[in-house]
Amino acid sequence: MSYLKFDKNLMINLEQSLPKEMLRTNRAGAYHCTSIVGCNTRKQHGLLVIPRSGEEYKPVVLLSSLDETVIQHGAPFNLGLHRYSGGVYSPNGHKYIREFDCESVPRLTYRVGGVILTKEKIFISGENRLLIRYTLVEAHSPTTLQFRPFLAFRDSNELCVANGALNGECPEAANGVSCCLYPGYPTLYMQFSRKPEWIYDPHWYNGIEYVKDMERGVPYTEDLWVPGYFQIPIKKGESIIFSAGVSEVSPRSLNSMYLKEIESRTCRTSFFNCLKNAAKQFYLTEGDKMYMLSGYPWGTVLARNTFMSLPGNTLAIDHKEDFERIMATAVLALTHFMDCGEESSHIHGIDLPDIPLWAVWAAQQYAKNQGLGQAREKYMELVAHVLDYIINDGHPNLRVTADGLVETNGTDYPVSWMNSILDGQPVVPRTGLLVEFNALWYNALMFGVKLSEGNESLAARREAWAALADKMKEPFVNTFLNDYGYLYDWVDGTHADPSVRPNMAIAIGLDYSPLDRRQRKGVLDVVTRELLTPKGLRTLSPKSYGYRPFYLGSPREREEALHQGPARPWLMGFYADAYLKVFGLSGVSYIDRMLIGFEDEMSKGCIGSLSQLYDGNPPFAGRGAISHATNVAEVLRTLRILKRMKP
Repeated sequence: MSYLKFDKNLMINLEQSLPKEMLRTNRAGAYHCTSIVGCNTRKQHGLLVIPRSGEEYKPVVLLSSLDETVIQHGAPFNLGLHRYSGGVYSPNGHKYIREFDCESVPRLTYRVGGVILTKEKIFISGENRLLIRYTLVEAHSPTTLQFRPFLAFRDSNELCVANGALNGECPEAANGVSCCLYPGYPTLYMQFSRKPEWIYDPHWYNGIEYVKDMERGVPYTEDLWVPGYFQIPIKKGESIIFSAGVSEVSPRSLNSMYLKEIESRTCRTSFFNCLKNAAKQFYLTEGDKMYMLSGYPWGTVLARNTFMSLPGNTLAIDHKEDFERIMATAVLALTHFMDCGEESSHIHGIDLPDIPLWAVWAAQQYAKNQGLGQAREKYMELVAHVLDYIINDGHPNLRVTADGLVETNGTDYPVSWMNSILDGQPVVPRTGLLVEFNALWYNALMFGVKLSEGNESLAARREAWAALADKMKEPFVNTFLNDYGYLYDWVDGTHADPSVRPNMAIAIGLDYSPLDRRQRKGVLDVVTRELLTPKGLRTLSPKSYGYRPFYLGSPREREEALHQGPARPWLMGFYADAYLKVFGLSGVSYIDRMLIGFEDEMSKGCIGSLSQLYDGNPPFAGRGAISHATNVAEVLRTLRILKRMKP
């Protein structure tokens, strides 16, 4: 039985089925995303969405959707579904759905009278091509299928408006047609495994609405171009494969291409397998470079997210080579910035002050997974470079103080992961001595000491790193640990911010901490009592001023709430680290129980993945990006830690 399976009763109820979304990628930047009933509810949804060539990651929607129609005895039954102006759904094809199954590939089963038709979608790895296989399982009379493509040819964050500037020509291709609506876009090839009849019948379909965008208070209505439709007879037991891609393909190869791709899939038969599939969807390969996307459907390549999510999305699922490739690409950009001060055009935020510290943390996770020997060989140079770079005040916005702590200026621009901005100013103005920055700094120094053991050429520097770590230990405790047993979030001069935030969980979850076990436990108790939810840690305690648990409302209201209460699953990884360091094996069952809240999410939101954030209060609904790299990564890393610790 499939782990992700929904029956007729759920599928035909749009209140239940429309909020459930599905995502598939080719691990090279292209994706397919829509609701499980096939009705697009966001402007970023589409059947074929690809990155535009020659630019930083900016996806464009080429093929928005493909409406299928079953014809028997001259009567058409349209299986498509769109929402039009006024909240009108048409043509209501969801009423024919009998089942949705997502074990290996997404499969919809339709029943129209005596006709049973299945529809399966799969992306070709590393290629901008989506295949859809239609199989006529049952039919008592001659059956014909029609396919009507809805074309967009626009940026995924924009909307299309009916216009006369498009190129409406549809030149013939092998068993299909091609089209390119506007200059600067790739040509879309729509082909079948059998030759169809193409009927050129161009129309604009106006007033298509995207309900998720409507909820977010952003523009949500567009017009889509339908140049005509394909028509092809099909017999009982027969399968027809449709291909949408940016290059022409031999129709004879489609069946073997489809079968070969299915063989490489990991079936979604468990919580771990769902997250494993989700993790691989963030991979982005461009030539010899490999990146990690921050999330879907509006993610990009971010330096902090890359280093934070890299261990969980690669090492935790036994993808060591992918870790090394992505790390090599990111380290190249980081090293170039440290040496030349030049930012990367592909990896955003490489200049932020905590990026070198997260890079060392990622290398540390590699050492724990692959051993110190391999880590020394691959990342000793990086770790030494980062430590010396910071000690020598090489970073323009990270300075080592007289007592060994590190300080930064976040007054005018957010420097940490709490990076929401309104009116050009940080919503959470963290500046001066930030608690997780200093915890990461201490951890990096101590890891550098450990990693350089036995390396005579680094003996003097190793001694300096150890001395600096020892020097900052007491000032860290005196600066951040308060009389209430938790850690101040940031300290600037005489001001210590008393907000109870989850950054202290990072500080107690790292392998090396300036706090002793008793102090860690005291901080852990506060985090557990005030921040822990079934969906991760709240970004602010309900007892703190300005707590806003719900990520709802206008864009401004959501930006204000972003780091003022909603929970983040990725913080659960550091919470689990801290809990297991304090309680050891006796804490395994507790953390195992806490992860049940994430397993429930596999059948909600973007099925098989985790949302960007969750409301801080019940029912802890998922919000923001539908699939987020750091969340998937840290839950995977925690699952792997538990697996190693369980008897």
